[in-house]
Amino acid sequence: MIVKIKITEAAMNKLKEMTCKGVQIPRIDADIAGGCGVSVKFSLLLDEPRRNDVIIEYEGVQLRLDHFTKRYLDEETQIDYIEDSGFIVGESFASNACAIEIK
Repeated sequence: MIVKIKITEAAMNKLKEMTCKGVQIPRIDADIAGGCGVSVKFSLLLDEPRRNDVIIEYEGVQLRLDHFTKRYLDEETQIDYIEDSGFIVGESFASNACAIEIK
């Protein structure tokens, strides 16, 4: 499955700002919870690079995710940034966003 990640302009600007400040890399992370059913919540956080990461680079910004997280992403995942809420990963919203494909 090919995963497409769309990044809004607000999210890209914040990612660029964050990556200029330090050595940690933005990472898309899946938080799995469940009992009878499974729910997956995605977040974007700063973390150390890990071996075997999938690396996505766009406009000089690297995003990383592990293979575990990648398998839970939808075919099209959107990343937005809202000042009061932070990064929103995987939520539906209308925007003009850049698209990145991950194979």
